[in-house]
Amino acid sequence: MNKEWSEQNKKLQKLIKKADTFDQGKDVLFELRNDLMNTLLSFKKDLNREDFDSMPFMNADGYHSKNIAYSIWHIFRIEDIVAHTLINGDEEVLFSEEYQRRINSPIITTGNELVKEQISDFTKQLNIDELYSYIADVKKSTEDIICNLTFDDLKIKVTDDRRENLQSLGVVSTDENAVWLVDYWCKKDIRRLIQMPFSRHWIMHIEACQRIINKL
Repeated sequence: MNKEWSEQNKKLQKLIKKADTFDQGKDVLFELRNDLMNTLLSFKKDLNREDFDSMPFMNADGYHSKNIAYSIWHIFRIEDIVAHTLINGDEEVLFSEEYQRRINSPIITTGNELVKEQISDFTKQLNIDELYSYIADVKKSTEDIICNLTFDDLKIKVTDDRRENLQSLGVVSTDENAVWLVDYWCKKDIRRLIQMPFSRHWIMHIEACQRIINKL
């Protein structure tokens, strides 16, 4: 793991565990997310369209077996779902801003169900400019939600109603490679959701993207 990102991640995990350092932890989280977003923005600046679909490690095990466009979609679909459907109980950015149409995505799910050529077939259809607009909007909306959280809110778990709503939306595939996400998220409290989809999950997939880029 990138040493600087790893240190930021460790720091924020420690800070959000205590009431008197919770707000400081938020600041570190936002700094980390800004650093990671700058890396994603560098991809858009430095790569050509075909690079986003390239899969040099297709047959490997690990996040680097995907491609860059998929990884970006996946990071932010998960964040959109968790932040809005599960934590805030409101409409996901994908739906409220009509991003499925704008991005030209054939799916509304996290993409966990896709494998090998299915991934590149999916990402070749995507409008990358609109995908980047989507991730900027999701990032901002998530951080607005986090800004309004109190330390006591961190102990709140996903309600049964929100779990049912999640399942009714069809944003998590029923495929065995994806359906486990429902239990994974819904057993966690808000603090643990912050610790994974909103921070560490970004790091893992962005580092996988960097590995792909180094191979191109």
